[in-house]
Amino acid sequence: MHPRLPVFSCAFLAAVFSPALQADEHAHHHHAASALSRSEVAYTLPRVSLRSQDGATLVFAEAIDDGRPVLLNFIYTSCTAICPPMTRIFAEVQERLGAERARVRIVSVSIDPEQDTPKRLKDYARQFGAGEQWLFLTGSSAASTAVQKAFNSYRPDKMGHTPVSFLRRAPGQPWVRLDGLAQAADILGELRPMLAPRP
Repeated sequence: MHPRLPVFSCAFLAAVFSPALQADEHAHHHHAASALSRSEVAYTLPRVSLRSQDGATLVFAEAIDDGRPVLLNFIYTSCTAICPPMTRIFAEVQERLGAERARVRIVSVSIDPEQDTPKRLKDYARQFGAGEQWLFLTGSSAASTAVQKAFNSYRPDKMGHTPVSFLRRAPGQPWVRLDGLAQAADILGELRPMLAPRP
């Protein structure tokens, strides 16, 4: 069992690990919050168009409503604080799912769409060994913001975003929201029952 870690924002971790950023005003406003917390929430998905790491234009709501359980987070490729560990954890989940990985739609949405082009996302996905079932999405600032707001995860400054993972069994079902740096064991504990046959 992995220890449950406190929630840190990008700004907090950047301030700790980069002295040059300690003067950044955001570093004074973000600090450790609570341990991992779980809630179930109904979200309405916006019908906005985003582009995948392969350059395909997809309607967000349709792309993740293909009947499979969904695992989703928000990242950006230039983040050096919480995004790499969050992405590594998703990659570990993918690995531990083994042959069942194709039964799960994994989605990472960029919160820095101006910088995160499909090519940049494709390179990022390759770094973490993302399989075909793992979508990395970008698009206009408006579209990215709409998705973030739909999941109640929007922060005006990308440096203020905090780790959160979302899981949903099927279209129309509530989302499980895990606030904090959920470990692979935490995510798999939610995901495996979603893959089990319904009684």
